[in-house]
Amino acid sequence: MNQPVNSIIMNADAIEGLEMPAQSVEEVRADRKRKLAAALRLFGRFGFDEGPAGHITVRDPGLTDHFWVNPFGKSFKLMRVSDLLLVNHAGEVVQGNGLLNGAAFTIHSQIHMARPDVIAAAHAHSLHGKAFSSLGRLLDPLTQDACAFFEDHVVFDDFTGVVLDNTEGERIAAALGDNKAAILKNHGLLTVGGSIEAAAWWFITMERSCQAQLLAAAAGTPQPIREDAARATYETVGSELAGQFSFAPLYEVIAQEQPELFD
Repeated sequence: MNQPVNSIIMNADAIEGLEMPAQSVEEVRADRKRKLAAALRLFGRFGFDEGPAGHITVRDPGLTDHFWVNPFGKSFKLMRVSDLLLVNHAGEVVQGNGLLNGAAFTIHSQIHMARPDVIAAAHAHSLHGKAFSSLGRLLDPLTQDACAFFEDHVVFDDFTGVVLDNTEGERIAAALGDNKAAILKNHGLLTVGGSIEAAAWWFITMERSCQAQLLAAAAGTPQPIREDAARATYETVGSELAGQFSFAPLYEVIAQEQPELFD
């Protein structure tokens, strides 16, 4: 008999303890790049693009002080694996053709340096994330999905303009701490994960949670989930494995519908 999905997610420790086939650095790198290109296409599909703004990075498995990122000015909707740039922590493009987004380097390099556990980070100027960020407050645990961020996100409440200075990136990384997400006041959302799948999913579901809270507040007086119930729900929907598992169906669809992204 198949094991229930909820049981699978709740037994993440047991699953992560299972032996998996060994992969070479090259295989892991190729997989991360495919997932990164797919995540960018999904961001485009969901309307998270805003001109040239927005970026997702994934740490290189061999050169751990380097990360892969989308080139500045290339549409999310048209991203291919071959378009991705490899950038070191000094801001040098060491592989790939295209421009490096200054804000992408400033924010992501500091996060990757401060958080060795972070494999990927995502930031975009999504509509509801921008709107919610102007409130300068945390998400409430109004829904099961929003509980993924219960006691695991922060507000960075000091907007000073486009992030192009390393000290600003350092401040964002410091504010993020060991959390999975940050609401950048008057700016947008930022999520991180131990995989590209998790980081991308946290962004997608955080954007939707912002939308849900805005809609609920506009309709009436939302009733939040009790703290003890929200904390227990977080253990199911807020784990790294839950993020990876939730991203998988989206990846499957975009991979079949747009296989040219792997070129």
